[in-house]
Amino acid sequence: MFQFLKGVVAGSGTGLKDLPYNIGDPYPSAWGSWNHFRGTSKDDGSPVSIFTLSGNNAQDGHLAAGRNGVKRLRTVRHPNILSFLHSTEVETHEGSTSKVTIYIVTEPVMPLSDKIKELGLKATQRDEYFALGLHQITKAVSFLNNDCKLVHGNVCLASVVVTPTLDWKLHAFDVLSEFDGSNGSASGPMLPYEWLVGTQYKPMEMVKSDWVAIRKSPPWAIDSWGLGCLIYELFLGSKLGKTEELRNTVGIPKSLLPDYQRLLSSMPSRRLNTSKLLENGEYFQNKLVDTIHFMDILNLKDSVEKDTFFRKLPNIAEQLPREIVLKKLLPLLASSLEFGSAAAPALTALLKMGSWLSTEDFSVKVLPTIVKLFASNDRAIRVSLLQHVDQFGESMSGQIVDEQVYPHVATGFADTSAFLRELTLKSMLVLAPKLSQRTLSGSLLKYLSKLQVDEEPAIRTNTTILLGNIATYLNEGTRKRVLINAFTVRALRDTFPPARGAGIVALCATSTTYDDTEIATRILPNIVVLTIDQDSDVRSKAFQAVEQFLQILKQNYEKTNAGEAGVTGGASAIPETAGLIGWAMSSLTLKGKPLEQAPLPSSSSAPSLASAASNAVTTATETPSVKASHHTRSNSDFTDQPAPPSPTSTDGWGDVENGISEGLDSDKDGWDLEPLDEPKPSPALANIQAAQKRPVSQSSRPGATSSRPKIGTTKAAAKTEDDDLWGSIAAPLPATTSRPLNLKKSVQSDDEDPWAAIAAPPPTTRAKPLSSGRGRGAKPAAPKLGAQRINRTSSGM
Repeated sequence: MFQFLKGVVAGSGTGLKDLPYNIGDPYPSAWGSWNHFRGTSKDDGSPVSIFTLSGNNAQDGHLAAGRNGVKRLRTVRHPNILSFLHSTEVETHEGSTSKVTIYIVTEPVMPLSDKIKELGLKATQRDEYFALGLHQITKAVSFLNNDCKLVHGNVCLASVVVTPTLDWKLHAFDVLSEFDGSNGSASGPMLPYEWLVGTQYKPMEMVKSDWVAIRKSPPWAIDSWGLGCLIYELFLGSKLGKTEELRNTVGIPKSLLPDYQRLLSSMPSRRLNTSKLLENGEYFQNKLVDTIHFMDILNLKDSVEKDTFFRKLPNIAEQLPREIVLKKLLPLLASSLEFGSAAAPALTALLKMGSWLSTEDFSVKVLPTIVKLFASNDRAIRVSLLQHVDQFGESMSGQIVDEQVYPHVATGFADTSAFLRELTLKSMLVLAPKLSQRTLSGSLLKYLSKLQVDEEPAIRTNTTILLGNIATYLNEGTRKRVLINAFTVRALRDTFPPARGAGIVALCATSTTYDDTEIATRILPNIVVLTIDQDSDVRSKAFQAVEQFLQILKQNYEKTNAGEAGVTGGASAIPETAGLIGWAMSSLTLKGKPLEQAPLPSSSSAPSLASAASNAVTTATETPSVKASHHTRSNSDFTDQPAPPSPTSTDGWGDVENGISEGLDSDKDGWDLEPLDEPKPSPALANIQAAQKRPVSQSSRPGATSSRPKIGTTKAAAKTEDDDLWGSIAAPLPATTSRPLNLKKSVQSDDEDPWAAIAAPPPTTRAKPLSSGRGRGAKPAAPKLGAQRINRTSSGM
């Protein structure tokens, strides 16, 4: 028998030199003759606990009991029983004496008495934690007695240890043995090592060594008495000195007192079964126990129960002991989210609990779970992550964001849900600073180019605002190619007034990135037009912007005259544009109902720019219609005119790096974007607007000819001239000499000659119907035009 036990103990190790663990500092207390040490794995440094038991003789009874404990611990598995990892037995010789030591390696734990002092819980929180621990130990004892027909023999405070997640585990299996009550012929001790148990913990039948009575008793009789001793030591706060002290019930909770008395009944047959103790709903039902129990059986709950539970969890967590929430509940919640058993509202609770951690602990305990959740296909999880990205975005490293997070987030840019597109867009304010230049220029700007012509006006507006905020993270070449085109060609010509206002603010916020030539020839001409915009807020921003950029030019002029080196950009004339631009709006709806979620803040620390759109939208769910006058050429025609037309497929943002503009002729979803839909003004108003925007002077001679080549036949040349990123809709620089326009009538249609739509008609002395529908005369009816085409076709035949 001894050789068998020795072989079992030595089966997982051959000596101390082969022990793959490092032994650390000891704990002040341990059960029986064992010593309890902290330890770490030599492989990965993970923490463990190491128990040692030494004897001078291989036949020592303590060593025999220790070998029994090792065997039992290896073979008995339960969530509330200490987890065995490794064991070995080492014999050393010192002169003529020899020393044998048994080593047991387990999961990291510490004695319960030490953990109670460390937590320092008081009143209700202490009672709730004790109820949770007693519930766990009672389940372990019930498993041994009722399921395995084993008797632990020494359940007490010293036989309980606590894990890092504050779970209570039962150990000290040296005395553990089978219950042989069915063996009528047995007469010896049922527990061979019962002499290791202190007298104060023994029931009267064990004190008298009445093994006949013990065998006739239920299997739980001895351990029920031990549970009573454990309850006494817990609530009295001291170790049991003698059996008579168990009559002192001053500190025992009233809801537990009847069961406590039944556990300590003098008659073994009348002692309370440990499984019945678990049915004490009055004591074991509290917020902490119920919450942990729900998390333990989460997979058995339906979606409605999960949703209700996780929505209440943040408030419940505030009422529970903070240490228990962070060490016990938080790991359970993170695990359930990671493996898909928790609902989306659980993320809110996880982040709230994570906010109570230090930065280092948050990065270790919470952040890995969040990073994995970005790969989830659950739309609700994705929405929740994007809504709370400001709470954890700063904790993620640039490499994690660039390689693991952004590829999953970017799928939201093309999502069919406008709400998800907007959340994805806003999340970039936090994530973009951590992206590499390759990702910024090669991927993010491509998506933003598409969003700037999105069907939702709020998304178009916020795209412009985002570009203004992340401009500092773009390299100089990309800023030169992208910003002016994005802000002037697109934003300033948007049909949505807040989008035009956002374009102005974005230009002001990035004013230091433009040189004098760009300001004078590309920015000011586009902003000045908006000083007569139909929207008062846009006009106000336009005047401020004009003043700011003129001030920059003036400062640079004065420095040049003073002999100083020219400086690109200058001090802002609008001080508030120095900070981040605030989001314009969050007007999208989900499934036809207003959103309950609050919009994602632009930054928790940076000042928001009120001029971005604090006055932009009060009715953002509707795009204001463009009003046009159809009757007179009064001043109202100028103040109520619609915004300039949206960019066509040739405006682009320029040739952004890393091949964004490659294949534009065949890929309409890239930089080659479709124009925004907008109401068309009347022909008369269109002529007036076009005349205001014409960059060259017009000859007064009706018969003057133009040397300008036709656009329809010189597209290749036009593309060469547009290498300055203006696009086909940009006005050319003023020529040194005026060239007369070709006013000769032509059968060329408006689609072939876009200039014809904005050119003023030449004066005539005879009335002649206009086939193209231009001029100030009466509008010809559509059927008449059709008839003329038919007659002209038939006459040609």
